[in-house]
Amino acid sequence: MSRVPTAELSRYLLTGQVSRRGCLYARNPRIAVCTLLRPTRQTRNVSSHAATSTKLPPSVIASAGNPLRKQLKDEAKALKASGKKKKKNANNQTVPGWELTVGIEIHAQLNTARKLFSAAATSFNDPPNSHVALFDVAMPGSQPLFQPETLIPAVRAALALNCAIQPVSRFDRKHYFHWDQPAGYQITQYYHPFARDGRVVLRARDGIAPEDGDRVEIDIKQVQMEQDTAKTTAQPGNVHWLDFNRVGLPLIEIITQPQIHHPATAAAFVRKVQMLLSSVDACVSGMEAGGLRADVNVSVRRAEDVGTGRLGTRTEIKNLSSFKAVEDAIIAERDRQIAVLETGGMVEGETRGWSLGSTETRRLRGKEGEVDYRYMPDPDLGPVVIGEDLVAHLASSMGMLPDAEIDELVETYGLSSKDSLSLMMLDDGARIQYFYNVLEELETRLGLSEGSDQRHALLAANWCLHELGKLTELPSDLDMTPDGECRVPSGDLAAILSHLHKREITARVAKDLLWGVFRGEISAGGVAQAIEAGSLWFQEISEQDYAKLADAVVQGEDKVLGEFLRFKQGKAKAYPHGKLMFLVGKMMRAGPEQRMDPASAERVLRARIEGVYLPALEGS
Repeated sequence: MSRVPTAELSRYLLTGQVSRRGCLYARNPRIAVCTLLRPTRQTRNVSSHAATSTKLPPSVIASAGNPLRKQLKDEAKALKASGKKKKKNANNQTVPGWELTVGIEIHAQLNTARKLFSAAATSFNDPPNSHVALFDVAMPGSQPLFQPETLIPAVRAALALNCAIQPVSRFDRKHYFHWDQPAGYQITQYYHPFARDGRVVLRARDGIAPEDGDRVEIDIKQVQMEQDTAKTTAQPGNVHWLDFNRVGLPLIEIITQPQIHHPATAAAFVRKVQMLLSSVDACVSGMEAGGLRADVNVSVRRAEDVGTGRLGTRTEIKNLSSFKAVEDAIIAERDRQIAVLETGGMVEGETRGWSLGSTETRRLRGKEGEVDYRYMPDPDLGPVVIGEDLVAHLASSMGMLPDAEIDELVETYGLSSKDSLSLMMLDDGARIQYFYNVLEELETRLGLSEGSDQRHALLAANWCLHELGKLTELPSDLDMTPDGECRVPSGDLAAILSHLHKREITARVAKDLLWGVFRGEISAGGVAQAIEAGSLWFQEISEQDYAKLADAVVQGEDKVLGEFLRFKQGKAKAYPHGKLMFLVGKMMRAGPEQRMDPASAERVLRARIEGVYLPALEGS
């Protein structure tokens, strides 16, 4: 390969001007070399030599911001169009006669202000190529400078994963050439990572496969720091745009032992790791926003080989971007490998890909090994020494971890495990903080003390999780902030729930008020004024009016009343609750709108059934 002149390399890295001579085109002339987004000057750049950019075309912006829910819908449509039927994952965790083995590598972007080896600012949604230092694009003569503050979230993450922090760690070079890797190598910690020997405990409530029972432990082999690559955006005509903002962003790679044997458990593990990293503020965002990516190593072996200790040939599926993709891709690759072996073939060690809407993994390239990457110690970086005092301080300041918090939500507030997990996972952990804000304000308004009836907590959780979720198609549209505030201020939701809890408004009015606050039709702090202005206060009908309605709706319902009589006489095992709610529904429809409470209607109707209607039936 001929030497590329420095001036030509500079034009390629900073302005996207690429010569058609030489090796860049020689490998495959049909593929155009990637072009760069040309920068525009930014006053907020960290480095005076940072590159700049023009705006992306609307089509590119739309594809880059394609929401996860839409991706899943597109996947379902593609599967339906293919004509293939897909087994439900819940019934597809095992294949008789075979054992699946999975190891996972998770790459998480650390929550830091600087890149790993340069002073350029970390950037997630800023204009492309607006935060790029000379070292980020491997300009000749530039040197890496380790940023010590990147250690803080990394160590917090490792502690949350129950890892042993190594007092001395070192950086290595992992060599491979690709257009998103300007230096031709990635700096990582292959031989001497900063953390080892961790473990993550998964319980049934985390969504593990039923075959794993109530609890399973997954060992973490090591956690290493490494730099990210550039972001590639594909364009029509085999053209690719590169955003070097992402080059050098600090990552941790979490590597498990090959101990997972069911696809659902693998997805549960990734979900649990994301929740752990969010709880200690180590990761900038979750899988849905691109801050966390997973690679899975999949192999299968026959059941009779389980006791030998030999695993099958593994393949790696790269860059899975959702929990569902993790489970689906593992199932597809497992089934492919089993089909190959059952027909007398051999599984090749290779790297494979997965696309939304697909039912099969696809080959990307042959599997690289340690020799291919030519690992070597980085000569420009010294060892990283982590003091015991730093580790002790970070360990003591981490606060409550997810399992302990879920236990408290279940035991103290009476929430279900499912709702607790959902609150903690949504909005990268901000939704649970919103719940606490609402709950604190609600208890103040109701004058409740610690240890009192916790029905108000269930009410707050239901509205923070379900009613709030009905306002938008995407959770991000709520504009939830890390401190637990959004387009519906926590104080306003607490005010609505306070009036609802005291039965001063109906549930329907409460939902209308929630919409009004969300749309900005009700100003902050103006819930009570809106109720007063609209004469929305709940003026419940009397007990006598409820009784009259009950008498009216049971007319001609002798067959329904007969079900209650059969239960009273011991001829039916279960109380006919469904019949009772049928009659309550008739009462609610027959009575004056917005002046009836379903609980009151049920109470009066039940009393009249037992005290009036059934004695009349028995005496007739």
